[in-house]
Amino acid sequence: MNIQGSVIKSFKALTQTQLIIFVSLFLVLFDNVAFFQNLVKVYPPNWDNAGFLLSIVLLLLFLTILLLTMVSSKWTTKPILILILLVSSMTNYFMNTYHVIIDDEMIRNTLQTNLAESADLLSLKQLLYLLFLGILPAYLVYRAPVVYRPIKSELLSKLKMILLSLAVIVASLFIYSKHYTSFFREHKPLRFTINPLYWIYATGKYVVLTYNNGPIILKPMGEDATIASTSQPHKLVIMVVGEAARADHFSLNGYKRETNPKLKQEDIVNFSHFYSCGTSTAVSVPCMFSLLDRADYSYKKGLSQENVIDVLKHTGKVALLWRDNNSDSKGVALRIPHEDFRTPKQNKICIEGECRDIGMLQGLERFITEHKDKDILIVLHQMGNHGPAYYKRYPKSFEKFTPVCKTNQLEACSREEIANAYDNALLYTDDFLSRVIAFLKQYDTDYQTAMLYIADHGESLGEKGLYLHGLPYFMAPDAQKHVGALMWFGSQSKRYLPIAKLRQNADKHFSQDNLSHTLLGLFGVQSKVYEKRKDMLLSP
Repeated sequence: MNIQGSVIKSFKALTQTQLIIFVSLFLVLFDNVAFFQNLVKVYPPNWDNAGFLLSIVLLLLFLTILLLTMVSSKWTTKPILILILLVSSMTNYFMNTYHVIIDDEMIRNTLQTNLAESADLLSLKQLLYLLFLGILPAYLVYRAPVVYRPIKSELLSKLKMILLSLAVIVASLFIYSKHYTSFFREHKPLRFTINPLYWIYATGKYVVLTYNNGPIILKPMGEDATIASTSQPHKLVIMVVGEAARADHFSLNGYKRETNPKLKQEDIVNFSHFYSCGTSTAVSVPCMFSLLDRADYSYKKGLSQENVIDVLKHTGKVALLWRDNNSDSKGVALRIPHEDFRTPKQNKICIEGECRDIGMLQGLERFITEHKDKDILIVLHQMGNHGPAYYKRYPKSFEKFTPVCKTNQLEACSREEIANAYDNALLYTDDFLSRVIAFLKQYDTDYQTAMLYIADHGESLGEKGLYLHGLPYFMAPDAQKHVGALMWFGSQSKRYLPIAKLRQNADKHFSQDNLSHTLLGLFGVQSKVYEKRKDMLLSP
């Protein structure tokens, strides 16, 4: 502290403008590693590009100065600079380590992540980023002596800085207009890694999309929903929402490793070309249960209208239950019974702080008995292959593929080690789904039983330097969108449902847009919101 104090005291008093310039220069040079790495891949550092690359540095610097100058004041400058330094250090870490993009959907996903999931991401490398690129410069800003001049002088200084910034920005864009035309039109993803400008923009977009335009008023959907009385046995359906399960690592889809040995023995219908609505849980889970298509879906629209679970509830003939071993239902199960299986209090199968998906099957017999006069839909939301700590997602007995990556710092592991850990977790999901089927078989005589499994999104495992998930949909690789999906039907269901036609359609292109209408068709729901053409059981 004495050394730091002497360093601080040795500084001459700074003006607000000088402090902003120093911090902006630090942010551009030290927190934009991912951006500059991607930039030089597109514009190699040679004589032809040298002037443009220098103009990019100046453009980022003066854009940052312009933004910070516009929000500066005696009361706001230091708090804002400290906050930006801390957040930018973490943004820098995640972009450099996992090659993710911090857009509005990633911000939403982050805010909806629980502490246990966040703990999986902690590492020494992350703490070092936070310390040297966040806490230390933030402390220097906090201690920096700043002279606040009279209001008139400060306003004049700000005006000069704003005009200078605008002049440099305009000059850069004008002089290298040819380069910037291709930069903005053809290389849009480059802009997503600009730090802190892009995450600040994304935060604003998140706030506007989430909270703007007044309070959210829930629009009822499918209040006309009915289920005709029949002599058929009641339906008992378990819907499993998977986590981060990419289709090309399912042996059912031709993967070289046997990751589905138990499901292979069951009479399942596997969908080899099934695609997600989003690339993160926060988007895909509410979207897949929404009555909106992916093209029409937005977070606010999803919150503003009831989903397929609500439509089933409106019939008065379907008992509904949501059990969660993941973060939560993302708003899907707000109006039905919801049980949290992430802690030992509810989940009796927890080892070393990791509660297993299999624990969600315990006690379901009582729920079924209590609702024997109704059809039943039970949704089980898996922990599944939640990364980056894939090695935690399965018991030791499922560690078939070795060696495995036993750290959350995936960049420190080989591609083989990451894939091994990931595939072991898929192997455990295979076991879990086979146990769900075994559970349903107990009721096959008295019910029309069925299991639906659809993963929320896929996962990148190091291909092209990408890890985890969450990239904007238009630029996300197939690994983050092409997901595992399958169905199983008991003998009673096979008597009454067009399973043969479903098998014929199994290799067609389906997506999470089909789920809501398939569920409505499965339960025989009649409603204006039901679209037969989207029902996978009746797809032409």
